[in-house]
Amino acid sequence: MRVALVENTAITHHGQVGVALAEAGALIDVIRPFAGDALPEPGAHDALVVFGGEQSALADDSHPYLPALARLMRDTADSGRAVLGLCLGAQVFARGLGAQNRLGGTTEFGWCRVERTEAGATDPLFSAAPTRFAATQWHSDTFSLPDGAVHLARSVAAHSQAFRYGRAGYATQFHFEAHRGVVADWLRRFPDQVAAIDPDFAASHADRARTEGTEADAVGLALARRWVGLI
Repeated sequence: MRVALVENTAITHHGQVGVALAEAGALIDVIRPFAGDALPEPGAHDALVVFGGEQSALADDSHPYLPALARLMRDTADSGRAVLGLCLGAQVFARGLGAQNRLGGTTEFGWCRVERTEAGATDPLFSAAPTRFAATQWHSDTFSLPDGAVHLARSVAAHSQAFRYGRAGYATQFHFEAHRGVVADWLRRFPDQVAAIDPDFAASHADRARTEGTEADAVGLALARRWVGLI
C-alpha cells in the first residue's frame, strides 16, 4: 500500500499512525504543502492522512492550499479510499464536506476524556475504543458535524470529536497519534505555549503520563492499527 502523509507544520509527529503504517509495511510519501510541495493527485495513493497544525482550517491567506486540501480529502473519501484527518486535518475534512468551522472557544489540551457515541460502538474503527477514554488534545477550534457523516465521539468542550464519512473517511479532533513521547516533546519545544493554556501541566505531566497517558497510548495504537486495516 502507498499512503500520502500531509504535514501542515514544520514539527509534525506521525506517532502511533506511523507505528501502525510501519507494521503494515506501507510505502510512505510525505507531502508538506506549507513548504511548497504540491498536493497529490486524487487516486494517486491508497490512503490519505492529514495531520495537525497551528493554523485554522480557514487560514487561506497564509496557507492558500487549504481549499484544495479540503477537496482532496472529500474526493478521496468519496472514492472509497481511506482518509484520516487529525485535529486540523479533521477541521479541514469537515470544511471539505460543507460543515461549519468554528474558530476559538473550545480549548482542550493534554489528556482529556472523550466519550464514544452509540454509533461508535459498532463502527469499524471506533469499536476498538472503550466507551470513555483518555485522549491527547491540543486545539481551540471545532466544527459542526457534516451532513451525511456518522457522529462517533464527543467531549464536554467539543461535541464533534470524531466522525466517519463514507466507507473509511475518518476525522478525529483529538490527537490519537500523539503518544506520551509526542506530548513530552511538545512540552520541551513549546513550554510557553503550554503554560499559557495550562499553567499546571508541566508540574503534573509526569504523573499524568503514567496514568492518562498510558491509557491514551493504548487506545491510540488500537485506533491506528484498525484504521490501517481499513486501507
